[in-house]
Amino acid sequence: MGTGLFEERANRGACAALDLPDAVLARFLPIATAAQEVAAFGYFDPEWRLLAMRHLPPRQVDAVTIPFRTIVADALASDCALVVMAHNHPSGDPTPSAADYRLTRRIAQALQFIDVALFDHLVIAAHGYRSFRARGLL
Repeated sequence: MGTGLFEERANRGACAALDLPDAVLARFLPIATAAQEVAAFGYFDPEWRLLAMRHLPPRQVDAVTIPFRTIVADALASDCALVVMAHNHPSGDPTPSAADYRLTRRIAQALQFIDVALFDHLVIAAHGYRSFRARGLL
């Protein structure tokens, strides 16, 4: 997993729209088995075409070090309408922690200022995943 500005950028004209939720989830499943907690952000247009994606290295995953400015800058640079965030729980238990709830609120608020929606936050683990949207939290 790279950490460049956009390690994956889709050609808008050639990219098929993703079906939800499986195609979006599939973009994030590779982080499920990472030995350390990692996070990824997908930037989508209104038709769910992936515009860009960023993976954060383990040292930037806790709520204190998530680079909010970078996430907002990526959203602006990609001209996205929707962001999906995902992170893994190396323990194998996808149950969101209290810190996960706080982090989700903070990222949603930061994106709201630029009229971009945090559509979902997925917590992915070896034994399944949890969706904040499915739980009515977004």
